[in-house]
Amino acid sequence: MKTAAQHFIYQNDVLTVDGVPLDKLAAQFGTPLYVYSKTALIEHFHQYADTCKRHETDDIHSLVCYSVKSNSNLAILNILGREGAGFDIVSGGELLRVIAAGCDPRKVIFSGVGKTTEEISLALKHDILCFNVESFAELQRINRIASEMGKKARISFRVNPDVDPKTHPYISTGLKENKFGIPFEEALSCYEQASKMTHIDVTGIDCHIGSQLLDDSPLLEALDKLIGLYDQLAQRNIELQHIDIGGGIGITYDNEEPVAVPEYLSRLFRKIGEWKNANYPGKPLAIMFEPGRSISGNAGLLLTQVQYLKTNSDKHFAIVDAAMNDLMRPSLYEAWHTVLPVVKRNGSALTYDVVGPVCESGDWLARQRKLSIEADDYLAVMSAGAYGMAMASNYNTRGRAAEVLVDNGQVHLIRQRERAEELYALETIVS
Repeated sequence: MKTAAQHFIYQNDVLTVDGVPLDKLAAQFGTPLYVYSKTALIEHFHQYADTCKRHETDDIHSLVCYSVKSNSNLAILNILGREGAGFDIVSGGELLRVIAAGCDPRKVIFSGVGKTTEEISLALKHDILCFNVESFAELQRINRIASEMGKKARISFRVNPDVDPKTHPYISTGLKENKFGIPFEEALSCYEQASKMTHIDVTGIDCHIGSQLLDDSPLLEALDKLIGLYDQLAQRNIELQHIDIGGGIGITYDNEEPVAVPEYLSRLFRKIGEWKNANYPGKPLAIMFEPGRSISGNAGLLLTQVQYLKTNSDKHFAIVDAAMNDLMRPSLYEAWHTVLPVVKRNGSALTYDVVGPVCESGDWLARQRKLSIEADDYLAVMSAGAYGMAMASNYNTRGRAAEVLVDNGQVHLIRQRERAEELYALETIVS
């Protein structure tokens, strides 16, 4: 199987995506521009799906639910849906995106701590697979709405196992101090109360401890806690149909070496198989996953053009036309993204901070990068397929970037660039 790096390579000193020169795409569609490889996206999905399939048995099945929040473009969702993906959503808007992309809402799991009445009603109307419930108050609201609609809501509790994922604190979600999930010590009581509600169907158990995990040991530790709780529930005649271990496997941005997805899944299925065969032989069980970044992250990049080269004392700046509103991760997390010149130059390199035009000192994409560049050159900000366009904003009245998909040499515009007039079209002047 190819690695992501093999989809973005230099050919005759020009960076290409699956053989298509990126300078040609920049000239045709303008910048800033998000560019995705369809082949890379599908390959990353099948690292999960194919490994799961190899470990399935007559009574153990799986569903890979792509995390929509990582990249929610309709074309991306449609591609993954046709490959067999389910979807993990965190808003009613994301559910409508899944449906607009032609995908099956009955393969949707709905996470998130703040589900509104309108969102719950929408999800019940479309008969989603499951709500991942994150508080007892939410459970009560779902039960009430399901009763009013004459429906029965399938739910699992998102349990907070208090496992340290050893990742950035902003993307750690499984510790006691995090806002997510039911505290582990309260989960058993919540399940017992939910099982008595007339419009609730208790179907599973879920956890998600964080994002960009390089080691799978915290995930396997969390699985041990879920299995223990499953056993306690079984003793109380509360039988679950699925275990959802969440997502979180990281990608390589710089020199990280994340655990390989097939290796992680093999260890996980081995643990589940040994436990289940010893305790629940023949009982059907589905194993669910919620990957996002590890599918889309290294399937895309952000193209930008150098506007000016500027020197202040000993500091060199490459001022580009992409900004923090296009790619928030560096400003928000101080995240690293590799920056490559689209066309290699032979001149001597200088150390640049790559910064945008937004009026904030925090508006930067990369710091202290050795680059041989000139004004008007194109740069590629790598590993931007996840939490890039999905987190983009219109700060400084900047239209969001266009997006293109490369499919075996064919190029498709999958999102048009926003115009300024569209940004204030819904606003009204009061006389």
